[in-house]
Amino acid sequence: MLNRMETWEHLTPDQKQQARQIYGQMQQLPPDRRRSVRIAIRHLADMPPQQREQVINSERFKGIFSDQEREMMRGATRLPLAPEGAESEPTQ
Repeated sequence: MLNRMETWEHLTPDQKQQARQIYGQMQQLPPDRRRSVRIAIRHLADMPPQQREQVINSERFKGIFSDQEREMMRGATRLPLAPEGAESEPTQ
């Protein structure tokens, strides 16, 4: 939790706004979809950016996730968040 708080302090105002927006969109998803998107975000965050884009744009992901869900993944993985940053509400 402290790691996430420290990470949050170092985000720019624009990055904080993006994180809040993604968090709000995630909260609108049904619980099972939210869980699936979070798991995908965790896996994608471990990949280099080019590979991450290939996976997000793959036919497999297009078949599993909606365009909106894939955009949330794209946005969340571009932010320099702590590992569980996509799962918890921003603190500030």
